[in-house]
Amino acid sequence: MLSPVLPGTSAATVVAKLALLLPQINVALESIGTVHFARLILLDRSQPNLQPELFSILPSDNLVIGIITSFDGDFQKYIHDFVAQLSTEFDALLSLTVGGAALTPVVDHVAEFEAFIAENNVSEHIPNTYFYAAYQHTVQEILAAI
Repeated sequence: MLSPVLPGTSAATVVAKLALLLPQINVALESIGTVHFARLILLDRSQPNLQPELFSILPSDNLVIGIITSFDGDFQKYIHDFVAQLSTEFDALLSLTVGGAALTPVVDHVAEFEAFIAENNVSEHIPNTYFYAAYQHTVQEILAAI
């Protein structure tokens, strides 16, 4: 999912908020038990390589937050698991994004949140639909085997 950051927000503001949220996000991802990989990224559309100046305190109108995950199972169940475990963290992330205020608190706007993610899920829209998987095992099967 890619979502534009509110105009006038600095990269330093986004990075600081993410740093506060990451410990709880990690705990929740382990608890959910279906996520293979998760990555939070910050992009700057004004930069040729999309890399933001992380410590810039200057306001920007070009930042985009990306959440990239690979998970087991059904999309709707996945979203409901995230809402159950991470609603406070998603509220905080959405407070930084265009249109996010209308989705908070997430726990009261599950259907809208699900639609927002589906709309902004770039992996579901051509040309970004290619996905390669080296294995077909679930997270729980992999953890049990190691």
